[in-house]
Amino acid sequence: MSAAAIGVEQVISDAGVELRIARDIMPAGASPVTSLEQTLDSVQRELDAVRAELDGLRRRDDALRFYTQRLDEELKLAARLQQDFLPRKLPQVGAVSFNTLFRPASHVSGDLYDVMRLDEHHVGFYMADAVGHGMPAALLTMFLKQALVTKEIIPGGYRLLDPSLTMARLNDALVEQNLSHATFATAIYGHIDTRSLEVVFARGGHPNPLLMTRDGKTRTVTSEGSLLGIFPGEQFGQTKVRLQPGERLFIYSDGVEFTYGDGESLETGQWRAELENRAEQSSSQILRDFAEQVDRHNADPSRKKDDLTLIVLDVANQ
Repeated sequence: MSAAAIGVEQVISDAGVELRIARDIMPAGASPVTSLEQTLDSVQRELDAVRAELDGLRRRDDALRFYTQRLDEELKLAARLQQDFLPRKLPQVGAVSFNTLFRPASHVSGDLYDVMRLDEHHVGFYMADAVGHGMPAALLTMFLKQALVTKEIIPGGYRLLDPSLTMARLNDALVEQNLSHATFATAIYGHIDTRSLEVVFARGGHPNPLLMTRDGKTRTVTSEGSLLGIFPGEQFGQTKVRLQPGERLFIYSDGVEFTYGDGESLETGQWRAELENRAEQSSSQILRDFAEQVDRHNADPSRKKDDLTLIVLDVANQ
């Protein structure tokens, strides 16, 4: 029962006691006009009306509690469904391996990622971040995941699409939906040749990846590309970088920068410094540390919360 309803019930109880006391001490033969009895009867009717209103409040409280519980259950089911869209097992091919961190700000996330074998020697990685949070953003990222095209069938076999072409098709797929509300997303897609260790990627409005060298220093690997879902026929740049044994590539959503930032801007670089401070740690340990920091950040109601996703591409020392 709500606090307001409990308070009203207490007032009714107190008034009922006073009503009984007043009736017991009322003198006999009082004038009908000024009779306390009439006043008490009026108070009784008002109390009955308040009791009826209180009953209505109780019923509304019960209904609200029922629908809140139902909504919570449905959101939990949606969260489990979204988890099913994530890779169950991360590929490891030769010296190349992957680690990931996925932390929604609420039940469901506006982030989504994938790491997939494309053929015998290529592994693809993908991340999208819908503008906004909650269920609408989650639905959009699930649509983008299904619209992602990484290869096409040709006579006698197939060919892998350049990441720039994959991003262009993804953008057009979103624009063609002609959604009723302005809906945008950032995304990044690329693949690595596990023989040459060459990474090719394209991005649309997404944070540029960070490359950590063997000495623990980081540098940004840039590529040009605008937000998805704004203009049809948009062109996306493409960047190639050859990794060396012992190097790592960090692909992330901007939730990382919010978590380690000052709450007002993204370009603080604090999380990058935290990353370099952990250069001696394994990727899995770094992600565990980041997960703990996210949990502490989200426990503070005064801090801005955002979905956080990280993919770490590792090249083992040979």
